Amino acid sequence: MANSRANKNHKNTSKLQQWLENIWYNDGSGRFILMPLTVLYCAVNSFQRYKYSNNKAQTSCPIIVVGNITVGGTGKTPLTIYIVKLLQKTGYKPAIITRGYGGKATTWPQSVNAKSNPQLVGDEAVLMASQTQVPVYAGADRLKSIEQLTQHHDCDVIVSDDGMQHYKLPRDIQIAVIDGERQLGNGYCLPAGPLREKKKRLNACDLIVVNGKSDHKNWYSMRFEGDVLVNLLTAEEKPLAQFVRKKCHALTGIGNPQRFFSNLKKQGLELITHSFPDHHDFIKADLVFDDNDKMVIMTEKDAVKCRDFARENHWYLPVTAKLDCAFDEQLRILLESL
Repeated sequence: MANSRANKNHKNTSKLQQWLENIWYNDGSGRFILMPLTVLYCAVNSFQRYKYSNNKAQTSCPIIVVGNITVGGTGKTPLTIYIVKLLQKTGYKPAIITRGYGGKATTWPQSVNAKSNPQLVGDEAVLMASQTQVPVYAGADRLKSIEQLTQHHDCDVIVSDDGMQHYKLPRDIQIAVIDGERQLGNGYCLPAGPLREKKKRLNACDLIVVNGKSDHKNWYSMRFEGDVLVNLLTAEEKPLAQFVRKKCHALTGIGNPQRFFSNLKKQGLELITHSFPDHHDFIKADLVFDDNDKMVIMTEKDAVKCRDFARENHWYLPVTAKLDCAFDEQLRILLESL
């Protein structure tokens, strides 16, 4: 019964999401119905920004905020991991704070490591901890996370995964991530459009990264690389090229699932696709299909939530963010100027 209700809620959520995305990205009907709510949203957002703009706490080390002004996945977490590894290479001692979205812990903030339960602290927090091996704290109140970090760890720069709209959070460097395919949609704020803030908010950002190709001379392109599948059960690795023309199930619970599916199709795989809401709390039944002999492929973010009930035909595709050295140099300059 519980699974039946969950499936019904998932279908209803998908229909609502499809309707909104059709308005946001395909000029579908319904935008003008939502415009009064957009006006209200913008008024509340402006008030929140004004309320906290001159009342930010002081911190003992620089804060880099990696965020976006649109809803949905743009690649913030892979970029955060990239930046942290870059900082490590250049001699810094970075740490990460994150929302812990989807986590069901009763007390926050939570210290996160590679073995933490993603159901408690969120999938992205566990992924970042396992990828970077730096201190990671998850919680809605990022100021409390910073307090815990500085009390218990020796760090000299903190990277916030998301948090651009967390106006109480002080920030020394702001980095916005934009989806190269979807861009800013129809340019309207929620709910008539996908924007969390108006486009002019980008003018306050120090660096702008485009997930995909960018024709803007002051923006930096980011791409993802990954051509090896990893088995959830055994950690065995196999080149993705071995599975060309094989039919498999591809599932994911991320903000923009089509990017993941398109990547697999470009590699020559034949897919049966299954999209779940972003940060979906996977259960064993979600990975059970009538033809269970076929491979099931997911993202690494999804895999951290499925490892406890993994089977031998469950694989994930890890990806790594890649940026031009010009981005690295500009970030270094910004840090040294603080």
